[in-house]
Amino acid sequence: QLQLVESGGGLVQPGGSLRLSCAAAGFSISNYNIGWFRQPPGTEREVVSCIRRIGERTWYAEAVKGRFTISSENAKNTVNLQKNNLKPEDTAVYFCAADPLITEAICLRQYSVWGQGTQVTVSS
Repeated sequence: QLQLVESGGGLVQPGGSLRLSCAAAGFSISNYNIGWFRQPPGTEREVVSCIRRIGERTWYAEAVKGRFTISSENAKNTVNLQKNNLKPEDTAVYFCAADPLITEAICLRQYSVWGQGTQVTVSS
């Protein structure tokens, strides 16, 4: 069974940092494209950052560029999302997703494996 488990969420003050982790079970994360998404309260899910399986190319949404960093830890079968200088508008449930499609795209239109999500709240 293919599974993704997110961890690292929590409550943080504005300007603070958090590192989210996405751990894979049942497959090797190095063979999958990974996307991080978030769903703020009352809004639709949006893509935050992606890393492509080939070449580990990365992409960031404009709202997080320069503050978030996505990276792979293949030895731990994990993809991390380091989030710095957090803002209240970063408050959301964060999800990671994976798909093995071989593509030039960095972010995919569809992902076949999803995690359950982890809550991030940025508030003073």
